[in-house]
Amino acid sequence: MKENYIISGIQQIGIGVENFAEAWKYYIDVFNMDIRILEDDKVAELMLPYTGGKPHKRRAAIALNMQGGGGFEIWQYSERKPKPIDFQIQVGDLGVFVAKIKSRDVMKTYQHFSKKPNVHLLGKPQNSIDGHKTFFMKDPFGNLFQIVHEPTVYRDEGRLTGGIAGAMIGVTDIEKAMPIYRDILGYDVIVADETGTFEDLKSLPSGEGQFHRRILSHSNPRQGSFSELFGKSFIELVQPLDRTPRKIYEGRYWGDPGFIQICFDIRNTDALRKKCEEMGYPFTVDSSSAFKEGESFDMGEAAGQFAYIEDPDGTLIELVEAHKIPLMKKLNIYLDLRKRYPSKSLPKWMLGMLRFMKVKPESL
Repeated sequence: MKENYIISGIQQIGIGVENFAEAWKYYIDVFNMDIRILEDDKVAELMLPYTGGKPHKRRAAIALNMQGGGGFEIWQYSERKPKPIDFQIQVGDLGVFVAKIKSRDVMKTYQHFSKKPNVHLLGKPQNSIDGHKTFFMKDPFGNLFQIVHEPTVYRDEGRLTGGIAGAMIGVTDIEKAMPIYRDILGYDVIVADETGTFEDLKSLPSGEGQFHRRILSHSNPRQGSFSELFGKSFIELVQPLDRTPRKIYEGRYWGDPGFIQICFDIRNTDALRKKCEEMGYPFTVDSSSAFKEGESFDMGEAAGQFAYIEDPDGTLIELVEAHKIPLMKKLNIYLDLRKRYPSKSLPKWMLGMLRFMKVKPESL
């Protein structure tokens, strides 16, 4: 059945941090996340189910790499001390435990990163279950990243890496997790599916154990305004077989340090809400409930609607329908996406204007 909503791709992975400027400077230096799409310091009033029932002020920004892929939402509480995780995240723990970064050449990226003193490499490149070379690294804040083979480039800036190409998500049962990722989010292709021990995981905590791994992608190219920018993406579900995984955010708030959510860019929130309800995954947060029909939620320099659902293990999945985005903030040029054909990608010359929103680390 053809769905009447659009999933345009992974918009961003949220990263809770303790020091906003320090983290963003690092992500600019290592991953070239230097395009500021939006930034605000408002109160998160609608996230009460995940913030102890109280609204909290925070500073947040969405940053992109113009070579393509999803972005980072860098997120810090403004008036509450963030609570770091008090245990070491292990392979397959429940939630997003690894962010995948796209690379046009994994081996050259490894060589480049090996020369950077601020990059903590975990092991050497190995073959993933999809047959491509891959390696892992850890940022100074304890977050794990996997560099993966995804050579498409949106705007060639001579860099080896782009943005987010997907995520590794811990689950207790892969088959129970499939409906939300396959039937709602459109990851209908099984790229690889293996059970056992894996060389590429052995450099990670508890990575020598037994796992069931399944890499998913989508059979059709994504559609929508930003689909070509976000590009192809992959969800890797990882089920530990010889240990009981822990919930990464158990006892902590949304926005505390770590990967807080995976976010998808969408069109037609109403149709997607209906689909999620029919599938048994109702919205747990829905910005449209706070506004009249057709109104937008103010997200600082952008506007739109957003909602959250949870996978069977409680991993937070954000769904954002952008209505307005800045193209050249200095000239007060904004794009109203509601006036554009929803399934058509924006022309490259138009999104290319985002390069004028580049952030200089010293300005943070």
